[in-house]
Amino acid sequence: MIACELEIGTSSRTQALDVTDRVESAVRGSKVDEGICVICVPHTTAGIMINEGADPDVVEDIMAKLEKLVPWGNSYRHAEGNSAAHIKSSLLGHSVTLAIRDGRLSLGTWQAIFFCEFDGPRRRRLEINIIKG
Repeated sequence: MIACELEIGTSSRTQALDVTDRVESAVRGSKVDEGICVICVPHTTAGIMINEGADPDVVEDIMAKLEKLVPWGNSYRHAEGNSAAHIKSSLLGHSVTLAIRDGRLSLGTWQAIFFCEFDGPRRRRLEINIIKG
């Protein structure tokens, strides 16, 4: 297994950052032709998703809907005041797994990988584990 880590800097409370190129660069650097890539967010108030990367309105719509579903201003019990961020990250999830074929991530035509911040701005980590098939 080949493991690497990316540092992610976010600039607002809620933000979706396209990290596809950075993850693909790590896969190319691994020299693995066939296998799997597991991308993990080791934070409880951030998540990761794969969705359309061609039209930025899609991701903005997703983030706006998450804000409506889980607003910051509810009467949550968590003392730190960031329960909305914990809930949103749980809804999205903390990892995605992709096949590696011919040395590249197996993504669909419009798909991209997004790191999703829900309690920023912060410095975050993204863990990439590449397993040769």
